[in-house]
Order: sequence, then C-alpha cells, then structure tokens
Amino acid sequence: MAAITAALIKQVREETGAGMMDVKKALTEAEGDVARAKEIIRAKGIQAAGKREGRKAQEGTTASQVVESANGQTGYAVELNSETDFVAKTRNFVEFADSVLEDAVKAEAASVDEVLAAASGEATVKEAVEEAAALFGEHVKVGQFAKVEGPHVEIYAHKKSAEMPPSIVAMIATDEAGAAVAHEAALQISAMGAQWLTREDVPADVVESERRVATEKSLAEGKPEKIVPKIVEGRLNAFYKENVLLEQSYVKDPSKTVGDLFKEVGGAAVAFARVEVGKGEAE
Repeated sequence: MAAITAALIKQVREETGAGMMDVKKALTEAEGDVARAKEIIRAKGIQAAGKREGRKAQEGTTASQVVESANGQTGYAVELNSETDFVAKTRNFVEFADSVLEDAVKAEAASVDEVLAAASGEATVKEAVEEAAALFGEHVKVGQFAKVEGPHVEIYAHKKSAEMPPSIVAMIATDEAGAAVAHEAALQISAMGAQWLTREDVPADVVESERRVATEKSLAEGKPEKIVPKIVEGRLNAFYKENVLLEQSYVKDPSKTVGDLFKEVGGAAVAFARVEVGKGEAE
C-alpha cells in the first residue's frame, strides 16, 4: 500500500476537483493507488465538482445570527450562493448555509477569507463548500460576509417570496438607547440600501467624483457659472440623502429622517451592514 501523503492528496485533488476528505477516503479505499482512487471518485460523481467552478453562482440564501460578546453583541451574516433558486430553496442547502455561519461564528471570523479558513469538522469551510458542490450538483460558493458589533445588534432577514429562504439581511449596531428603534432602522436598511452611516463615512474620492459630475452636469445644462457651486452643493446633499442611512427619509414617515428616529429616543447608531444575494462582487 502506497503512503497517503499530503502531496498525493493534493495531486489527486488538483486532477479531479474533489474535496480533500473525499480524496483521502478514495485513496484509503484504493490503498494508495491513484488511478483506482480516481475511478472511485468518478463513480461517486464527486469529480464533477471541479468542473463547476467556472459556472456562475448568483442565486442562494443568507444566514445570520446575533451572539453575546465582551462589549455587548456581535451580528454575523453570510451569503451562500448556488447556480439556481431550485437548489437555494432546498432544506439541505439552507441547513448547509446555517452550518457555514456557525463555523464562522465559532472562528470569530471578520472576512470572507477567514470564513473559508474556519474549521468545519475535520476540514475547513472552503473544503466543505467544495464537497457541497458535489452534493448539490452545482457550483457553490461563499459570497458576501458581514460582521457588526455594539451594545445592541438588531437583525432583519427579508424573504422576497414565501417559497424562498431569506435573500436580504440587514444588521445594525446601536447603543442601549438606540435599541428602541433598531428594528425600524433594520427595516430601512433592507428596503433602501444605504451605503454609509454618516456623510463623514463617505470616502473623499467618492465625494469629489460626485462633486465633479454635479459641476459638469450643471454647466452642461447651461446654468449660470456663478450659481453652479450652490447647485452642486444641493446635488451633493441629495446624494447624501439617498445613500447615507441617517440622512435618508424614514420610509414609514418621510417627514423625518432615520437620524431623527434615533434623536427621538436619545440613542445612536454605531454601525450597519446589508447583505443581499447576488449583489456581491462578480465572479
């Protein structure tokens, strides 16, 4: 029996696209015979997983959870992608997404890379995802991941249709007083998709770009040059009102802003995040 070394496992993984644990089991069954191990992998339909890597996985689900932490609470949200909504709505896929989230929470992950490197049984999440691709018969991947921390964390998970699992997760961290309106703020985040908490959080290069566009647009419209700066500031304020959470009009009462909600209870928002299936970086 040939020795089943890490190098041998790596070789067979690269040649078949199968997950580490599947390769190890196949090599053990084949007593180290690579050719026989490949036959076993093919017979079990595992090899096809590697061929799915080039296919788009833009459907899927989200999983989220709030846990108690040293400084209050921490919210975690992860997106797990599949190729079709048919797979995304199956119980096994939803349960697998929950297990990925559980592994991320245990590892206290703070990025997608840390999620993929987190332990998942005897393997890693990355390896578990590779094996899941064989099980579901589609390309499967971890998409977006978000983490927020604060004295209080509120999560709202939104379903776009009754038969599908949650496709949007909105999380907001607040101080203790702000917890009173945290749910309303989470609903707002889900519906309106703010990008930043305050206007001070908007990157300087984004502000400058918006300012240039507003200036060029105003001049192209034939506005008198002396009043263009004022028009530009007005358009910048409109940009903030659309993209900054605390400056957005509250969807349930447009006469006030989300910031007004927090002022009314003497509270503050600390951080927020929004994860929506299919809205992450393109593959």
